[in-house]
Amino acid sequence: MNTKSIVRHSLKLVFLTAGSRVMGLIREIVRAAYLGTTAFSDAFTIAFLLPNLMRKLFAEGSIAVAFVPTFKGYLIEDNKEKIRLFLSAFLTVITFLVVTAVTLGILFTGGIIDTFYADLTPDIQRETAFLTRIMFPYLAFISIAAFFQGILNSVNIFGPAGAVPMVFNGCIIASTVLLSPYMDNPARAMTVGVIVGGSLQALLQFPFVLKAGFRFSFRPLAAAFRDPGVRKIFFLVGPTVIGMAAYEVNVLASSVIASTAGTGVVSSLQFSNRLLELLLGVFAVSIGTVVLTELSENAKRNEWEKFTGHLLFSVNAIALVTIPATLLAVMNSREIITLIFKARAFGDDSVTLTAAIFLGHIAGLYFIALNRVLAPAFYAQEDTKSPTWAGMWSFGANIALCLALVGPFKGPGIAIAATLAALVNTLFLVLPLIGKKRDAFGPMTLRAVGYMVRILAVSALIAVPLYFLKPYIYGLFAGNGWRIVAYGVPLSIVTAIFGLLFFTALFLMKDVQAQWLATKLRNKFTNGRS
Repeated sequence: MNTKSIVRHSLKLVFLTAGSRVMGLIREIVRAAYLGTTAFSDAFTIAFLLPNLMRKLFAEGSIAVAFVPTFKGYLIEDNKEKIRLFLSAFLTVITFLVVTAVTLGILFTGGIIDTFYADLTPDIQRETAFLTRIMFPYLAFISIAAFFQGILNSVNIFGPAGAVPMVFNGCIIASTVLLSPYMDNPARAMTVGVIVGGSLQALLQFPFVLKAGFRFSFRPLAAAFRDPGVRKIFFLVGPTVIGMAAYEVNVLASSVIASTAGTGVVSSLQFSNRLLELLLGVFAVSIGTVVLTELSENAKRNEWEKFTGHLLFSVNAIALVTIPATLLAVMNSREIITLIFKARAFGDDSVTLTAAIFLGHIAGLYFIALNRVLAPAFYAQEDTKSPTWAGMWSFGANIALCLALVGPFKGPGIAIAATLAALVNTLFLVLPLIGKKRDAFGPMTLRAVGYMVRILAVSALIAVPLYFLKPYIYGLFAGNGWRIVAYGVPLSIVTAIFGLLFFTALFLMKDVQAQWLATKLRNKFTNGRS
């Protein structure tokens, strides 16, 4: 798969992931309407953190980091019996681990909530523990779904994995709307949707795995743990799980600190994060998913010139999209929050709190997106230690900054801490990458920094005059009772003007990256070819 293939698969996944992220945003809009930034909203947010933390360790940690590069080796060897035994062994091991984790999680949830969220009222503590216990089986379903996703991604089948999250979010939306009138609170209805949606993510991918020709079954547990492929995955994933655990404990610790900053801060952080993840998921995650498989193959074949070319293309693509998006979001932060979330339980106070937090989060968009592309460059080389150390440094920085900033700045301080921690993570990824093959990665890094500075300069030159023009554009629609008219129409106008000027400037500068992506997008929309 060459760079054109990366673009083709990335664009395909972009559209699927965009649909998923939009559905995720609609899910948060529904949650905002039904729960706002109330204590029950905080309860649901905290309850989802624990199983979601375990999901990222078991599913994303082992699948993305270690399973795909290992499985690629089996595919290159092309021995069907070895492939079957390896898949069976890995399925057996991950099933055993997640069932154990779910059981322990359900048993110890009460103690965890009482210990770490002591600032919650007793009623909300009990509700949080109840919701957490219900949601823990989600870990098992989503881990099996990630296993299926890893198989499909390894053979360049990205569609099913990109589509099933839409089903997950649809289940939560439907459950909230349909079941809330019959339950004690809407948070319980959302919890039911999490379980149903998680199970469907696994079930809907399974037929595609069978269609791709893969077969597997459970093996004796001892034999599964002794399988060479599984042992290699443990070797690769060990330090990574430590690093990811640091990151997820980081998230958990941030929520604990946020719970001391007042009611609604935990929820506002989640609403803000959802908008950030929408932007990340539409592009950064798609590129990272596709580029991992390609970089893995380049590394195994020692094709380092292709490796650096693919990585540079991906890094520049991140800058091209995230930097202008960041400036646009900063200019329109309150209007964006009002347009998307303000309804019913989500009033003016919720808008003010969430918009302030969103400003802190969006400033880190470029660095967070960059990290999701740089990390696969290490995983493809079967180096999991460097991203682990980067994660550890980021973890330490975030906790220290959260503790320092939560007092004077409350919720926004925690968001600013996350942005600065992402910058630390980027620095500790770039430095060891340059050190690996200085003759290859050093010049690539300089070119990437130069491109980032150019995109930032062009974006800023457009954003400054548009900032002063913005009040007049919004003023034309002020006072209209429909949010979509009062905020959505002027926001679209501001975005269109910015985008038109931005890409015009890049084309006048003969920016190859922008021209290539524009051509691919145009072909995608006009004739379905890429």
